[in-house]
Amino acid sequence: MDEQPLLLEKKGHVATLIINRPDKKNSLTPLMLFALADQFEQLSRDEGIRTVVIRGAGDKAFSAGYDLSAIPTDLSPDLFDALKKKNPLEVGFAAIEAYPYPVIAMIDGFALGAGCELAITCDLRVASDVSRMGIPPSRLGVIYHPAGVQKFINVLGLANAKEAFFTGRYYDIHRAQAMGMVHYVVPKADLHAFTDRLAEDIAGNAPLALKGHKHIFNKLFHAQGIHPGDQTEIERLIQEALNSEDLKEGALAFFGKRKADFKGK
Repeated sequence: MDEQPLLLEKKGHVATLIINRPDKKNSLTPLMLFALADQFEQLSRDEGIRTVVIRGAGDKAFSAGYDLSAIPTDLSPDLFDALKKKNPLEVGFAAIEAYPYPVIAMIDGFALGAGCELAITCDLRVASDVSRMGIPPSRLGVIYHPAGVQKFINVLGLANAKEAFFTGRYYDIHRAQAMGMVHYVVPKADLHAFTDRLAEDIAGNAPLALKGHKHIFNKLFHAQGIHPGDQTEIERLIQEALNSEDLKEGALAFFGKRKADFKGK
């Protein structure tokens, strides 16, 4: 029987969701992202829970990103349109944003690519001092979805977001903190206790105030966005990259642990 992609624990007013794929560095799959959305939908109906913590199973990775084997290539226009309507990443992350109470990412190890965006999507981030974070789509030949880019701009600021995307570097956690990726960096041995205290402190605040403030933050964030007139060109660029030889080369280089030889086509 397959293991559950997500585990749920509850203690007082705090729930913990555990990404349960440690043998794959907790890389994200469509099944896991849809399960994440379903869990947040259920938690949103549980008024006893007022803060959620997301962490990875084990101590090697929060999430090393989206499972590259799950990235479709050679997209037909029909499949591209279908993914736009129900992209697993957007479904999972939207559920975190829509959840009425604060969500904390507890990062121990790698938080890369979509795993980094998962952390950034959470309201607060706590990391162990051995963690690393980065957003490497440029190293893989992928154009990241615009909502995700906007999220990084909001959290890191324009200058740091440009550096993170253009270099694709994996930052040590102290550099990541300086860029705004995390709020707290604590010794690895203290990570669980520190995060528990933070979650309990938040959950002990007035529920209506917590919900009201998160709602305001979300409304202000979503007031930003891409002009409808630019959306078609952005979609064309994304589809062109997904159908490119460079994407295949990027994946081969990643799995082969070598530098990619991109041709721009």
